[in-house]
Amino acid sequence: MKLNERSLAFYATCDAPVDNAGFLYKKGGRHAAYHRRWFVLRGNMLFYFEDAASREPVGVIILEGCTVELVEAAEEFAFAVRFAGTRARTYVLAAESQAAMEGWVKALSRASFDYLRLVVRELEQQLAAVRGEGGMALPQPQSLPLPPSLPSAPAPVPFLPSAPAPVPALPLPRRPSALPPKENGCAVWSTEATFRPGPEPPPPPPRRRASAPHGPLDVAPFARLHECYGQEIRALRGQWLSSRVQP
Repeated sequence: MKLNERSLAFYATCDAPVDNAGFLYKKGGRHAAYHRRWFVLRGNMLFYFEDAASREPVGVIILEGCTVELVEAAEEFAFAVRFAGTRARTYVLAAESQAAMEGWVKALSRASFDYLRLVVRELEQQLAAVRGEGGMALPQPQSLPLPPSLPSAPAPVPFLPSAPAPVPALPLPRRPSALPPKENGCAVWSTEATFRPGPEPPPPPPRRRASAPHGPLDVAPFARLHECYGQEIRALRGQWLSSRVQP
């Protein structure tokens, strides 16, 4: 499994709460000496640092497919994290007290996803057993009756929109038949209705008729017109070619 070192370092030192943390004595892989390291447990990953103030972990142990058990070692309060397989490494750790050892053994035993899977399976079996015994249904809440001193509210009367009242028609103002005459920019009103006809519009111009044909080309078909103009073009082209041939 490939792990990104920068992502692991950020996860190991982030501000999220840890599952367990404290000093443990770790036995070296090649040497029998024990080194005091600061261990931090986050999920199924056990990080260890040089000290509590370090920002980068020295190593990490993935707690999957392992068992945690007590062992007899040179250090007191020792326990081991064993992995299945012939070439798998066994990590021997030692706590500083009996209470610290018990806390670490319990936390490391519950850190793997295999343990969580077993817990979920056990809970599912318990839930199935409870459902199969009696199938007890939750009691439904009952509506409480109203006290006798309080009268029941009357049924609401549906609102029916009434028809709109007819609007009386207003008389339209009469428009004068003709505008009153003006004198010096002011209208002069009189009781007698006067009407002065305006000038008659000019008559429309006469329609233009199509002109009658005056020559033979006006009534000639398209082929004849093409032939006539083609002769003239050929004559002009022959003159142009002869002028280019002459030195």
